[in-house]
Amino acid sequence: MSILNALLASSALIAAPAPAPREPVAAPVTAAPDEADPQSRDGVHGEASTDIIITAPYVRELDVLAQKSVLTGDALLRDLRPQIGDTLTRLPGVSATSFTPGASRPVLRGFQGERIRVLTDGLGSLDVSNTSADHGVTIDPLTAERVEVLRGPAVLLFGSQAIGGAVNVIDRRIPRAVPENGVHVDAIGSYGSAAEERSVGGALDVALTPQIVAHVDGSYRKSGDLRVGGYVLSPTLRAEQLDIAAEERAEGNLDEAAEAEALAGLRGRVPNTATETYTLGGGIALINDGGSLGISAGYYDSNYGVPARPGSGHAHGEDGGAEVAEAEEGPVTIGMKQFRADMRGEINVNGGFLDTIRTRVGFSDYEHTEFEGAEVGTRFLSEAFEGRLELVQADRDGWRGVTGVQGFTRRFDAIGAEAFVPRNDTAQFGIFTVQEVGLGPLELEVAGRYERTDVSSNSVLIGGEEDGEVVAIDRGFDTFSGAVGVTYAPSDQLRIGITGSRAERAPAAEELFSNGPHIATQAFEIGNPFFTKEKSWGVEGFVRGTAGPLKFNLAAYATWFDDYIYEFNTGEELDELPVFQYQQADARYYGFEAELSATLVQTDGFALRADGVADYVDARLTATDTAVPRIPPLRLRGGLEADAGPVNGRVEVEHVFEQDKVAAFELPTDAFTLVNASVAWRPFGSASESAVILSANNIFDVDARRHASFTKDFVPLAGRDIRVSLRLSI
Repeated sequence: MSILNALLASSALIAAPAPAPREPVAAPVTAAPDEADPQSRDGVHGEASTDIIITAPYVRELDVLAQKSVLTGDALLRDLRPQIGDTLTRLPGVSATSFTPGASRPVLRGFQGERIRVLTDGLGSLDVSNTSADHGVTIDPLTAERVEVLRGPAVLLFGSQAIGGAVNVIDRRIPRAVPENGVHVDAIGSYGSAAEERSVGGALDVALTPQIVAHVDGSYRKSGDLRVGGYVLSPTLRAEQLDIAAEERAEGNLDEAAEAEALAGLRGRVPNTATETYTLGGGIALINDGGSLGISAGYYDSNYGVPARPGSGHAHGEDGGAEVAEAEEGPVTIGMKQFRADMRGEINVNGGFLDTIRTRVGFSDYEHTEFEGAEVGTRFLSEAFEGRLELVQADRDGWRGVTGVQGFTRRFDAIGAEAFVPRNDTAQFGIFTVQEVGLGPLELEVAGRYERTDVSSNSVLIGGEEDGEVVAIDRGFDTFSGAVGVTYAPSDQLRIGITGSRAERAPAAEELFSNGPHIATQAFEIGNPFFTKEKSWGVEGFVRGTAGPLKFNLAAYATWFDDYIYEFNTGEELDELPVFQYQQADARYYGFEAELSATLVQTDGFALRADGVADYVDARLTATDTAVPRIPPLRLRGGLEADAGPVNGRVEVEHVFEQDKVAAFELPTDAFTLVNASVAWRPFGSASESAVILSANNIFDVDARRHASFTKDFVPLAGRDIRVSLRLSI
C-alpha cells in the first residue's frame, strides 16, 4: 500500500494556507446540441458561465490532444436513462452497448469494453462492467451534475484501457465549493412511458462552517419491461422461429410449434427487462484558499433482468423428437451491489514552477450475482483500489504541463458452476506527463505514459474440462504510449490541428483467462493466457471554430492495430452454447465526427438555432479484410431549437443507416429514423436551474436496433416514449 500512503501524505499538506488559487483554464469543447448558457451555470453558486470547463484531471489543460463533449443542465435532465451508456447516445461519436435497460456502457468511435474507461470524478468506476456487456455500470446518472466524453490520444493519461476514449461523470459527493447561501438543494424526478419508468433523486449541500461543507445524496429508480415499436425479434430471428414451428408441426409436436410461433409473433414488450436501482452517498470537504480535502462514501444497489435469446435453448433429443430447454430455474436476473469510498485533495502551491498538487483515491467492494429464477447461478466479487497524484506546473511564458503517477489493484473472483473466469489479481502502476507550449498562433502538446501491468491467476484451465490442466500463470506487461499534437490558430475564430499517437494496451484478465460458460451472455468464452500486448498507431486531424452565426467542429481519425484482441465465434458448441474465443489479429479503424450549429434568428427575448451531427466509423481485420463486430453505422441528426424567455423547444430527426458490414457471426441491422421533440420551462425564470421538461422520443414508434449491442436482434430500442422530468434547484 505504499502508493496509497504517498497519496494520502500529499493531501495532508492542505492544512497549510497558500495564496488564492488561479482560475481554471477553459478549453474549447463541444457541448450538447442544445447547450445554452443557462445550462452551464454553477449549480452551487448560481453563476452562469459562458465557457464549458472540462473538470477531468489534465484534460482541461489540453486543446489539441483531446476531443471533448459535455452533457449537463437541461440536456442531461432530458436524456437521463437508467444506465450511462443510453444517456449519452445523442453526443457525436457515441453509441451504447444497450444489452438491456439495466446494463449499457458507452461505445466511443466503435470501441467498447476494455478499450473504454468509465470514470467518476477522474477515477474508474471500479466495477466489472468492462468485463462483459451484461454487467451494468455502478454510476446512477440521476446523481450526476455533468458528464464529459473524452476522445483522442489524451485519454491515454487515464490508463491504457482508455485507448478508445473515456467518460467522466461528475457529481458533488465530495463538495468542490461552499454553497453561496450556506445551503443548496437539488431534486430530480422523472417518468418515462415506454418502460413505466419512475425515478427520483436528490442532493443536499450544507456549509457546516465557512470552510467545511457536508453533502448527502440518494436516488431510486424502478422500471417495468420495455415497450418497443414493433416485433421483439429481428426479421431474421422471426424467420428462424417460423421455420422451427413448421418443422415441429410436421413432426407432430404441436406444443413446440405453438411456442415457436408465439416467439415469432412477440411484440409490444421485451420480457425480463425490468430494473430497480437505489443509491445513497455522502461526503464532507474542507475548502479554503490553500486548496481542499474531502472524503465520501456511497452505496449502489441494482437488480435487472437479462433477456434470453428466444429459442436459444431449443434442441433435439436422441430420438429425433423435439425438446425445448425452457429454463426450469426461470429467467436470468442480476443483483448488483457496490460499496465505494473516495478521497480528493488539492493544494494550491502557486509557486514559480509548481502550481497545484492534486490527489485522488478510491476503493470499491463490489459483488453481483447472476440468478437463474430464484437459484443463485454465479457470483462475481471484486475488490479494487485506484489512486492518482498529479503535479500541475505553473504557466511559464506559454509552457505548462502536468506530471503524475497512478496505481490500480483489483482482486476478482467468480464463484459458481458457470464461473467463466478464474480468480485473478491485477496490479497496475503508471507514470505520465503532458506538456504544452504556446508559440504565438502555434501550440505544441506532447504526452507520454509508461505502465506496468501484472495479471495472475492460480487456477487457469488450459484445454477442456475433461482433458485440460489447471495451472498457475503470472503475466507481466510493460507498455509505452505517447502522443504529439500541433494546432494553428490563424485567428481567434479558427483552429486547425493534427495529432499522432502510439499506444499499447496490456490484455485484461478476462481476455487471458476466460474458459467456461457465461449464462448471461449465452456463450462459452475462451481466452488465451499467452496473448502479447495490443499496439496501435493513430492520427487525427480537426478543424473547429466560428464563422459569423455558424459554429463547427470537424474531426477525422485513423488507427492501425497490431495484435488487436477481439472475440470470434468459432462455430463450435460447448455445453450447448456457441463458443466465442479471444484472438489477436491486425486491424484498422477510421472515421469522422462533424458538428454544426447556427443561429438563424436572434432578437430580444427570442432565438432560433439549427444544429446537426454526423458520425461514422469503419473497422476491419486487415489480414482477412473482414469487419470488426458491433461497429455502429453512419448516423445523421439535425435539429431546430428555440428559446423564448423561460421556455425552450426542440425538435430533431435522427437517421441511422443500415449496417451491412458485419462479421461472419453477425446479422445486418436495418436503417431507422427517429423523430424526437421536447419543451422545457423554467418556472422561476431563465436564470433559475429549476425546470420542467416534457419530451417525446421515437414519436412514430419505429422499430430501432443499435448495431453495437450484443442483444440487438431480440432487445430493440424503446418505442414511443413520453417523458416528464422535473428539477428543483434552490
